[in-house]
Amino acid sequence: MSWHTVKRYADAAKPEELFTGQWQNRSSVLDDYKPYLDDRWNEGCTNAWRLWEEIVPLGYKGSYQLVRAYLHDKRTSPRPVTARPPSLRAVAGWILRHPDTLTEPEQLQLKNVRTHCPELDALTRHVRSFAAMLTGRQGEHLPEWLDAVRQDDLPGLHTLAAGIDRDRDAVIAGLTLPWNSGVVEGHVNRIKMLKRQMLGRAGFTLLRKRVLLAR
Repeated sequence: MSWHTVKRYADAAKPEELFTGQWQNRSSVLDDYKPYLDDRWNEGCTNAWRLWEEIVPLGYKGSYQLVRAYLHDKRTSPRPVTARPPSLRAVAGWILRHPDTLTEPEQLQLKNVRTHCPELDALTRHVRSFAAMLTGRQGEHLPEWLDAVRQDDLPGLHTLAAGIDRDRDAVIAGLTLPWNSGVVEGHVNRIKMLKRQMLGRAGFTLLRKRVLLAR
């Protein structure tokens, strides 16, 4: 037994503090639905069977016992028991993806995040409106989008808005016209790949032949 284990036993004020470990942080099929259960619990619904019936149509595949155990912990624990907050990577993915591609649990978790964080709620609105403008070629709406961004306390987007303003006409054209530089960028990447394949040992003559003959 190491001294770290002895110290942990000595520092524990009660036995429950010793029951901590990696196993407690394992993922569960209930994790995606805990924000919904937390919201319903705060609304006053504490019946485990009813809540289980509510999350089954949302896609929950687990057992009733998991729901009952989670709610039992909420009733008996001296500290509030809530769902673990999602990771930054997960939240960023939910914001950047099209709303229609999000699953029901992901939509619930994003809604919970937006409810508790006004800044992320504003960011989500701006990102989605810009995506709609980009995919719909609605560049004429860019000035309105820039004005809306400046009304919220989002320094990161303010920096983006300032950069767009410096070349607003070109950005509007890029968001409106059907032409783009995708083909040119593709050829540039192809040439870079051919150059790197030679590990810097090919002269101009050989590289020229490879670029001209490569398909």
